[in-house]
Amino acid sequence: MKTRIVAAAVLIPILLVLVLFAPKMFASVILAVLMSIGSYELLYRTHLLQHPRLVVYSSAMAFAVVMWSHVGAVHAWLLLGLLIYTLILFAEMMMDHVKVRIEMIALCYVAGFIVPFLLSALIRILVMNTGRQVILIPFVIAFMSDGGAYFAGLRFGKHKLAPVVSPNKTIEGALGGLAAAVVGMLIYAIVLDLAFPRFSVNYLMAILYGFVGALAGMFGDLCFSIIKRQTGIKDYGNLIPGHGGVLDRLDSMMMVAPLVEALLLLAPVVI
Repeated sequence: MKTRIVAAAVLIPILLVLVLFAPKMFASVILAVLMSIGSYELLYRTHLLQHPRLVVYSSAMAFAVVMWSHVGAVHAWLLLGLLIYTLILFAEMMMDHVKVRIEMIALCYVAGFIVPFLLSALIRILVMNTGRQVILIPFVIAFMSDGGAYFAGLRFGKHKLAPVVSPNKTIEGALGGLAAAVVGMLIYAIVLDLAFPRFSVNYLMAILYGFVGALAGMFGDLCFSIIKRQTGIKDYGNLIPGHGGVLDRLDSMMMVAPLVEALLLLAPVVI
């Protein structure tokens, strides 16, 4: 627990500097590197895929997907990159169709494209016109939900939420996470309202963001937990002391970030 708290105390200020003040290119490169590591974790550390070249291709694609988000998410570049990635993967299967099977190719798409695409919503949010003001929204939702669920579960938890997938999670903890995320979003909305008077802040939307975002985050957490359960691993890695690997820390963000991106485009909390 102590290691986990110390690591968080060090990483959170770095995160704030990175997303609020550092050049957007720098933030994109950092996330791209993390996604490359995450792709490796999902494929190799889980022993789901022990084919070195396919792992390398997937890590490279994960990096490219994040950088594509930085340069403006140009549709043509995404199609070209996905086409090249597909050609390479199927070429590997054609060269050795006995060892390289279609399920291995499917795993590469998940680790090299789908997961990085969802998480690179953070970069697509950052490059929006109000990016610096709203980039913290997915982090507020995810961190407040995680923290609220942990402490509420510790104090009141009695009824298991998903005993097979994640035995430590409780319904009481989930409710605490929902409440914490909503409160966190309301506080953040107030901060935005006071710090940026030129913006019109929609408090009802802030509540909606917190509520549905917390639900999405819990589902994302359970998604990666079931993979760990199926593959028999405790953590995806040991990159972050007390927290595990990249995917251990960004599991809930996989669902929260793209949901927030969609909400900002369809029903913005600030105008």
